Amino acid sequence: MNKFLFKHIDNTGLVLFRVAFGLLIAIEGYGAVATGWVRRTLVEPEFTFNFIGFEFLQPLPGDGMYYYFILMGTFGVLVMIGYKYRFSMFCYALMWSCVYLMQKTSYNNHYYLMMLLCWIMVFLPAHRWFSIDSWKNSALKSPSMPRWVLLILILQVWIVYTYASVAKMYPDWLDTTVAELFMRGKRDYWLIGSFLQLDWVHWCIAYVGILFDLLIVPLLLWRRTRLIGFCISIFFHLFNSFVFQIGIFPYMSIAFALFFFSPEVLRKRFLPKKTVYTAGEIIVPTYKKPLIAVLSIYFVIQVLLPLRHWTFKDDVLWTEEGHRLSWRMMLRSRSSNLSVYVQDKNGGERIRYDYKALLSKKQQRSVKSKPDMLWQLAQRIKEKEAKEGRDVSVFMDARVKINGGIYSKLIDSEVDLAAEKWYWYKHHEWILPSPEKYHYGENERNLHRSPLIRQER
Repeated sequence: MNKFLFKHIDNTGLVLFRVAFGLLIAIEGYGAVATGWVRRTLVEPEFTFNFIGFEFLQPLPGDGMYYYFILMGTFGVLVMIGYKYRFSMFCYALMWSCVYLMQKTSYNNHYYLMMLLCWIMVFLPAHRWFSIDSWKNSALKSPSMPRWVLLILILQVWIVYTYASVAKMYPDWLDTTVAELFMRGKRDYWLIGSFLQLDWVHWCIAYVGILFDLLIVPLLLWRRTRLIGFCISIFFHLFNSFVFQIGIFPYMSIAFALFFFSPEVLRKRFLPKKTVYTAGEIIVPTYKKPLIAVLSIYFVIQVLLPLRHWTFKDDVLWTEEGHRLSWRMMLRSRSSNLSVYVQDKNGGERIRYDYKALLSKKQQRSVKSKPDMLWQLAQRIKEKEAKEGRDVSVFMDARVKINGGIYSKLIDSEVDLAAEKWYWYKHHEWILPSPEKYHYGENERNLHRSPLIRQER
C-alpha cells in the first residue's frame, strides 16, 4: 500500500496540467462575461433556480456578478502562473461552487466536473515547479509528487467517462434517435450542416460516443495504444467543441492526457530545463490514515451517486429524479408545454397565471420540463401572491415529450404544488407515471423524418 500510494514520481504532468487548467478556468471566468452568459443567466433573471437547499445563494445585485466573474478569471490566471497557488485555487473553487449551486437553468455536467476538479486541485502540490511560488521559495520547489496524486485524477476521469458510456446504452440512443435530433439543430452550420444530417453520421456519433467514453482511459493507460488514443481524443473533443459548443470542457479533456504520457516525453516537449526525477522514494506522510479515509469516502460517493436514480420509482428519463450529478451527458431531447393556474384559498375560481412574467426567456425554456424547477416556481408564485395579501394554491399542467415523441402529462394538475414538500431521496407522487412508450415507434419515426414533417416541427 505504501509503495502504491506514496512512492514519489515525476510531477511534470501535474505542473503542466496546472498551467492548462488555470488558463482554461480563467477563460471560463472572463468568457462568461464576454459571451453574455453572466447577463442571461445571472443578471437578467429576477431570481435563479438554485439547487434546493441553497436558497441563500442568489446573484449579487446590479453589476455585481460581472465583477464576480472577472475576479474569478483573475484567480484562474494566478493558478496558471502559480502565484499564491493554494489561496487562488481555493478562492476559485469556492466562487465557482457558489455559481454552480445558485442556478440550474444552465445546468451542465461539465460544470459539475469543473467544480470537483477545482476542489481536488486545491489539495494537490501543483505549484512546486514552474511557478512563481517555487521561484520565490526554493524550499517549496520539488520535481516529484506522491503517486496518489496521479491516481485520484485518473480515477476521477475514468468514473466520468465510464458512467457517460453506460448511460448511453438505452434504445433511443442505440437506434440513433437522439443523435438525429441533436444534429437536426445543426443543419445550418456552415460547410458541414448537410453532412451532419446523414444517417451514417448519426450511427457514428451514437456508437463512437459509447466506445470512446468506455475505452479512452484504457487506451491512454497502455503505452502501445497511447498515441492512437490521444489522436482519437483530439478529434473527438474538437468535433464536440465545434458542433456542440460546450465551452472549455473539450480542451480540459484533452489536457487530461498530460497524466498519461511519460515525464520524459512531457519534459522534452514542454519543460526541457526541468530536473529529472528518478529516485522513486517512498515517503509516508503523517496524515496517511486520514488521507486514505477521505479519499475512500470521496470515491465511494463518486461511484454510488450516479446510481441513485435506481432507488427512485420510474424512469429517470421521465422523472428527472437522480439525473443531475450522474454524468448523464447529452442523453436526451426534452420538450414541453406548461400552463400555470392559481386559486385563492378563500374562495374563487382557478385562473390562468402568467408565469412567464417572472422568468427570463432562458428560464422559461428550462423550467417547463423539470419537476424540481416546477416545484420551485410554485413556491415563488405562492410567495409573490402572499406579499400581495393572497393565499393561493398553485396548479400546473405540464406536458413533456422525450426524444421527439408525443406529449404526455408530467404533473398531476389537481395537486397544489405550492403545498407539497420536497424530498431529496424519495419519489414525488405528483410526478405522473411515465407513459408506456414515451418515445415514438418506427412508423412514427419514419413519418417524423419526412422532409415536410421535419420542417413543420
